Amino acid sequence: MYGIRNIGDDLFYVGASDRRLALFENVYPVPDGVSYNAYVLRDEKNVLFDTVDKAVETQFVENVEKALNGGKLDYIVVNHMEPDHCATLEAVVSRWPEAKIVGNAKTFGMIKQFFAFDADSRAVVVKEGDELNTGKHTLTFFMAPMVHWPEVMATFDKTDGTLFSADAFGTFGALNGNIFADEGDFFRDRLNEARRYYANIVGKYGVSVQALLKKIAPLNIKTVCPLHGPVWREDFGRFAGKYEKWAAYEPEDRAVMIACGSIYGHTENAANVLAAKLADRGVRDIAFYDVSSTHPSVVVAEAFRCSTLVFASATYNAEIFTPMENVLTDLKAHALQNRSVFLIENGTWAPAAGRKMRELFSTMKNMTVSDVSLTIKSALRPEQEKDVDALADAIKATL
Repeated sequence: MYGIRNIGDDLFYVGASDRRLALFENVYPVPDGVSYNAYVLRDEKNVLFDTVDKAVETQFVENVEKALNGGKLDYIVVNHMEPDHCATLEAVVSRWPEAKIVGNAKTFGMIKQFFAFDADSRAVVVKEGDELNTGKHTLTFFMAPMVHWPEVMATFDKTDGTLFSADAFGTFGALNGNIFADEGDFFRDRLNEARRYYANIVGKYGVSVQALLKKIAPLNIKTVCPLHGPVWREDFGRFAGKYEKWAAYEPEDRAVMIACGSIYGHTENAANVLAAKLADRGVRDIAFYDVSSTHPSVVVAEAFRCSTLVFASATYNAEIFTPMENVLTDLKAHALQNRSVFLIENGTWAPAAGRKMRELFSTMKNMTVSDVSLTIKSALRPEQEKDVDALADAIKATL
């Protein structure tokens, strides 16, 4: 049986979803699975846009055969060489040996690193602005290096206005038959996973994403086909607006996130007291996370969303509490910037987490770490309420 869907008269979705995968890239939890998207364009010359992960190879090959409807495969466009999109490339080449592979010079360098088959005899090497005519359709290629690998490119079908965007505009989560974003309430049900995908997979490369956004801005885009998550045919501008903010490291919301690393609950109690004080001051929708029980990818995504960040950490081995340190180094690795930061530290005999956190943030770009902070020794004392009030006032002022 086949899982293909028509995107246009001659464009077909031939990807598949993996609902058994626990960790995307062996790092990020994907409780709702993930889709590996690929597309077939049927024309005088038939084109396959990207392949899929090994986990869904059987379904994918069946889908491609169905979409080709007995025709041959002429071209395989490789927009991205990461194994979740190229692991089955050799299988496709074996199944359709006459197919030419379309990619840029860096693409073919990576093909030779991953595979032993003869790529040179099949190579159609393209560069920025090159075009490929398939009959009715004309494809234009745009280089998108570091979105999020150096060989990435996007392909635009000038005839139908379809952008094959590689990892840009992707989303975690399986596709449950509804492959289009407008077949559900994307901004209610999927935006959080789209943000988590962006922040953790592409977030480090905001400048590169901005460059791609500028390239595609003049195009008459009607459909966007990413390599993960739903296809866009309506309201894409709203999603692109999110990308513009994320890529510029601008807060999506004027909001507060509190991330807490507590050993026996005393640091968490101080953070809870602060949250209540903020609520008394009219601060709404406070996000609060225990870094020991929340995956860092969630905290990273929320840090991309919120304008004001509070980090409350116990001191551990004279350092930052280990789960909190993991979160903070992740934030640094993903190049987060342009945020207001407030610190709470705890230490029974030698509080050090605050100083260590401040040092870490000093190595990041445009992170404004407030001088208003809170130090507790073992537990928050009643006489420190004025200090919590001062911290709450300083946080409220950033909003």
